[in-house]
Amino acid sequence: MVKEVLSPSQLHQKSTEELKQELLMLAQDRDTEPFGKKVKFFKDELEPIFEELSLRNPVPDPEEQAALISGVWTPVWSTIPFQDAIPGRLREQSYQIFHDDGYYANIARYTPGSKLPFLQKLQSFLLAYDFMIVQKYGVSDDRWSIENIAIKQKFRFGGVPLSVEKAEEWFTQVVQSKLDAAADVEDFSEIPEFQNLDQNTAKRFKKTFRATPLFEHLYFDRDFRLVKSKREAKQRPSYTIAVRVAGDR
Repeated sequence: MVKEVLSPSQLHQKSTEELKQELLMLAQDRDTEPFGKKVKFFKDELEPIFEELSLRNPVPDPEEQAALISGVWTPVWSTIPFQDAIPGRLREQSYQIFHDDGYYANIARYTPGSKLPFLQKLQSFLLAYDFMIVQKYGVSDDRWSIENIAIKQKFRFGGVPLSVEKAEEWFTQVVQSKLDAAADVEDFSEIPEFQNLDQNTAKRFKKTFRATPLFEHLYFDRDFRLVKSKREAKQRPSYTIAVRVAGDR
Protein backbone atom coordinates (compact mmCIF):
# COMPACT_ATOMS: atom_id res chain seq x y z
CA MET A 1 0.00 0.00 0.00
CA VAL A 2 1.45 3.35 -1.09
CA LYS A 3 1.20 6.04 1.57
CA GLU A 4 -0.47 9.26 0.47
CA VAL A 5 2.01 12.09 0.11
CA LEU A 6 1.01 15.00 2.32
CA SER A 7 0.46 18.39 0.70
CA PRO A 8 2.53 21.43 1.79
CA SER A 9 -0.43 22.78 3.77
CA GLN A 10 -0.87 19.45 5.57
CA LEU A 11 2.83 19.34 6.38
CA HIS A 12 2.69 22.90 7.65
CA GLN A 13 -0.02 21.92 10.14
CA LYS A 14 2.04 19.13 11.69
CA SER A 15 4.34 19.71 14.63
CA THR A 16 8.10 19.49 14.16
CA GLU A 17 8.21 16.28 16.19
CA GLU A 18 5.47 14.77 14.03
CA LEU A 19 7.41 15.63 10.88
CA LYS A 20 10.58 14.05 12.26
CA GLN A 21 8.69 10.87 13.14
CA GLU A 22 7.04 10.89 9.71
CA LEU A 23 10.47 10.96 8.06
CA LEU A 24 11.77 8.13 10.23
CA MET A 25 8.67 6.04 9.53
CA LEU A 26 8.88 6.57 5.77
CA ALA A 27 12.61 5.82 5.67
CA GLN A 28 12.39 2.70 7.85
CA ASP A 29 13.84 -0.34 6.05
CA ARG A 30 14.42 1.73 2.88
CA ASP A 31 18.17 2.35 3.25
CA THR A 32 19.11 -0.92 1.53
CA GLU A 33 17.32 -0.05 -1.70
CA PRO A 34 19.28 0.56 -4.93
CA PHE A 35 20.68 4.06 -5.31
CA GLY A 36 18.37 5.10 -8.16
CA LYS A 37 15.31 3.99 -6.25
CA LYS A 38 16.45 5.93 -3.18
CA VAL A 39 16.89 9.11 -5.23
CA LYS A 40 13.37 8.75 -6.63
CA PHE A 41 12.00 8.01 -3.15
CA PHE A 42 13.58 11.20 -1.88
CA LYS A 43 12.12 13.31 -4.68
CA ASP A 44 8.65 11.75 -4.44
CA GLU A 45 8.17 11.42 -0.68
CA LEU A 46 10.93 12.79 1.53
CA GLU A 47 11.88 16.10 -0.09
CA PRO A 48 8.69 18.00 0.92
CA ILE A 49 9.29 17.03 4.57
CA PHE A 50 12.96 18.02 4.34
CA GLU A 51 11.88 21.38 2.96
CA GLU A 52 9.28 21.96 5.67
CA LEU A 53 11.73 21.04 8.44
CA SER A 54 14.40 23.28 6.91
CA LEU A 55 12.03 26.22 7.44
CA ARG A 56 11.88 25.34 11.14
CA ASN A 57 15.58 24.70 11.71
CA PRO A 58 16.09 25.58 15.41
CA VAL A 59 19.90 25.86 15.04
CA PRO A 60 20.61 27.40 11.63
CA ASP A 61 24.00 28.88 12.55
CA PRO A 62 26.92 26.56 11.59
CA GLU A 63 29.03 27.79 14.53
CA GLU A 64 26.30 26.79 16.98
CA GLN A 65 25.81 23.46 15.18
CA ALA A 66 29.52 22.66 15.45
CA ALA A 67 29.45 23.44 19.18
CA LEU A 68 26.56 21.00 19.74
CA ILE A 69 27.39 18.17 17.36
CA SER A 70 29.97 16.29 19.47
CA GLY A 71 28.93 12.68 20.08
CA VAL A 72 27.83 9.56 18.24
CA TRP A 73 25.22 9.57 15.49
CA THR A 74 23.89 6.90 13.17
CA PRO A 75 22.79 7.53 9.56
CA VAL A 76 19.36 5.89 9.31
CA TRP A 77 18.89 6.72 5.61
CA SER A 78 21.15 8.31 3.02
CA THR A 79 21.73 8.82 -0.69
CA ILE A 80 25.52 9.14 -0.30
CA PRO A 81 26.73 6.74 -3.04
CA PHE A 82 30.08 5.66 -1.57
CA GLN A 83 28.52 4.28 1.63
CA ASP A 84 27.38 1.16 -0.19
CA ALA A 85 30.17 0.88 -2.75
CA ILE A 86 31.22 -2.14 -0.68
CA PRO A 87 28.33 -4.60 -0.33
CA GLY A 88 27.09 -5.89 3.00
CA ARG A 89 27.07 -2.77 5.17
CA LEU A 90 25.53 -3.39 8.60
CA ARG A 91 23.29 -0.40 9.28
CA GLU A 92 23.15 -1.10 13.01
CA GLN A 93 26.97 -0.94 13.10
CA SER A 94 27.36 2.29 11.14
CA TYR A 95 28.34 5.45 13.02
CA GLN A 96 29.15 9.11 12.58
CA ILE A 97 31.36 10.19 15.48
CA PHE A 98 32.20 13.83 16.13
CA HIS A 99 34.84 14.72 18.71
CA ASP A 100 35.07 18.20 20.15
CA ASP A 101 38.70 18.47 18.99
CA GLY A 102 37.49 19.03 15.42
CA TYR A 103 37.80 15.47 14.10
CA TYR A 104 34.96 13.41 12.69
CA ALA A 105 34.67 9.82 11.46
CA ASN A 106 32.29 7.78 9.36
CA ILE A 107 32.71 4.17 10.46
CA ALA A 108 30.90 1.09 9.19
CA ARG A 109 31.16 -2.67 9.35
CA TYR A 110 30.70 -4.79 6.24
CA THR A 111 30.06 -8.51 6.13
CA PRO A 112 31.33 -10.80 3.36
CA GLY A 113 29.44 -10.27 0.10
CA SER A 114 29.07 -12.10 -3.17
CA LYS A 115 30.32 -9.24 -5.36
CA LEU A 116 33.86 -9.14 -4.01
CA PRO A 117 35.92 -12.32 -4.55
CA PHE A 118 38.36 -11.53 -1.75
CA LEU A 119 35.47 -11.39 0.72
CA GLN A 120 34.01 -14.69 -0.52
CA LYS A 121 37.23 -16.43 0.49
CA LEU A 122 36.93 -15.06 4.02
CA GLN A 123 33.33 -16.12 4.58
CA SER A 124 34.17 -19.37 6.33
CA PHE A 125 36.44 -17.53 8.79
CA LEU A 126 33.63 -15.19 9.91
CA LEU A 127 35.74 -12.13 9.24
CA ALA A 128 34.20 -8.68 8.97
CA TYR A 129 35.61 -5.68 7.16
CA ASP A 130 35.60 -2.40 9.11
CA PHE A 131 36.01 0.83 7.15
CA MET A 132 36.60 4.34 8.49
CA ILE A 133 37.06 7.72 6.85
CA VAL A 134 38.45 10.40 9.18
CA GLN A 135 37.75 14.05 8.48
CA LYS A 136 38.56 17.37 10.06
CA TYR A 137 35.59 19.69 10.52
CA GLY A 138 35.09 23.31 11.40
CA VAL A 139 33.35 26.47 10.28
CA SER A 140 34.84 29.00 7.87
CA ASP A 141 33.06 32.03 6.38
CA ASP A 142 29.86 30.94 8.11
CA ARG A 143 29.89 27.55 6.36
CA TRP A 144 30.92 24.06 7.38
CA SER A 145 34.45 23.18 6.30
CA ILE A 146 35.33 19.50 5.83
CA GLU A 147 38.75 18.05 5.03
CA ASN A 148 39.49 14.38 4.40
CA ILE A 149 42.34 13.21 6.63
CA ALA A 150 42.63 9.43 6.47
CA ILE A 151 40.92 6.24 5.42
CA LYS A 152 41.51 3.10 7.46
CA GLN A 153 40.53 -0.52 6.89
CA LYS A 154 40.70 -3.48 9.21
CA PHE A 155 39.63 -7.11 9.22
CA ARG A 156 38.18 -8.32 12.51
CA PHE A 157 36.46 -11.37 13.90
CA GLY A 158 32.85 -10.96 12.80
CA GLY A 159 31.45 -12.67 15.88
CA VAL A 160 32.26 -9.60 17.99
CA PRO A 161 30.06 -6.63 16.99
CA LEU A 162 31.55 -3.24 16.19
CA SER A 163 30.10 -1.47 19.21
CA VAL A 164 30.04 2.28 19.76
CA GLU A 165 32.85 1.86 22.30
CA LYS A 166 35.05 -0.11 19.88
CA ALA A 167 34.39 2.38 17.08
CA GLU A 168 35.24 5.29 19.39
CA GLU A 169 38.44 3.62 20.53
CA TRP A 170 39.58 2.91 16.94
CA PHE A 171 38.80 6.48 15.83
CA THR A 172 40.67 7.99 18.79
CA GLN A 173 43.72 5.78 18.21
CA VAL A 174 43.91 6.69 14.52
CA VAL A 175 43.67 10.45 15.14
CA GLN A 176 46.26 10.32 17.93
CA SER A 177 48.69 8.25 15.85
CA LYS A 178 48.32 10.68 12.94
CA LEU A 179 48.94 13.65 15.22
CA ASP A 180 51.96 11.97 16.79
CA ALA A 181 53.42 11.10 13.39
CA ALA A 182 52.74 14.54 11.95
CA ALA A 183 54.29 16.37 14.92
CA ASP A 184 54.58 19.95 13.68
CA VAL A 185 53.49 19.19 10.13
CA GLU A 186 50.26 21.06 9.51
CA ASP A 187 48.86 18.79 6.77
CA PHE A 188 49.00 15.11 7.64
CA SER A 189 46.48 13.78 5.14
CA GLU A 190 47.66 11.00 2.87
CA ILE A 191 46.23 9.18 -0.14
CA PRO A 192 45.35 5.74 1.24
CA GLU A 193 46.03 2.41 -0.38
CA PHE A 194 43.22 -0.11 -0.81
CA GLN A 195 44.92 -3.45 -1.22
CA ASN A 196 41.84 -5.24 0.11
CA LEU A 197 39.40 -3.82 -2.45
CA ASP A 198 38.83 -4.51 -6.11
CA GLN A 199 40.35 -2.01 -8.55
CA ASN A 200 37.13 -0.13 -9.42
CA THR A 201 36.08 0.32 -5.78
CA ALA A 202 39.59 1.42 -4.78
CA LYS A 203 39.63 3.99 -7.60
CA ARG A 204 36.26 5.34 -6.49
CA PHE A 205 37.40 5.74 -2.88
CA LYS A 206 40.63 7.47 -3.90
CA LYS A 207 38.58 9.98 -5.92
CA THR A 208 36.30 10.53 -2.93
CA PHE A 209 39.29 11.08 -0.65
CA ARG A 210 40.86 13.72 -2.91
CA ALA A 211 37.64 15.75 -3.09
CA THR A 212 36.74 18.66 -0.84
CA PRO A 213 33.30 17.81 0.54
CA LEU A 214 30.50 20.36 0.83
CA PHE A 215 28.30 19.91 3.89
CA GLU A 216 25.32 21.74 5.38
CA HIS A 217 22.51 21.04 7.81
CA LEU A 218 19.03 21.66 6.50
CA TYR A 219 17.77 20.87 10.00
CA PHE A 220 19.72 20.49 13.24
CA ASP A 221 18.79 19.81 16.83
CA ARG A 222 20.55 17.88 19.59
CA ASP A 223 19.15 14.52 18.49
CA PHE A 224 18.17 14.81 14.82
CA ARG A 225 19.96 16.09 11.72
CA LEU A 226 19.08 16.46 8.04
CA VAL A 227 22.28 16.82 6.04
CA LYS A 228 22.80 17.96 2.46
CA SER A 229 26.25 17.10 1.15
CA LYS A 230 28.31 16.90 -2.02
CA ARG A 231 31.60 15.18 -2.66
CA GLU A 232 32.47 18.21 -4.81
CA ALA A 233 30.67 21.28 -6.16
CA LYS A 234 29.60 19.78 -9.51
CA GLN A 235 28.17 16.61 -7.96
CA ARG A 236 24.47 16.06 -7.37
CA PRO A 237 23.57 16.64 -3.70
CA SER A 238 23.17 13.70 -1.33
CA TYR A 239 20.79 13.72 1.62
CA THR A 240 21.12 11.99 4.98
CA ILE A 241 18.85 11.50 7.98
CA ALA A 242 20.98 11.06 11.11
CA VAL A 243 19.90 10.51 14.70
CA ARG A 244 21.96 10.62 17.86
CA VAL A 245 22.70 7.20 19.31
CA ALA A 246 20.47 6.54 22.31
CA GLY A 247 22.21 7.41 25.56
CA ASP A 248 24.73 9.73 23.92
CA ARG A 249 24.25 13.31 25.04
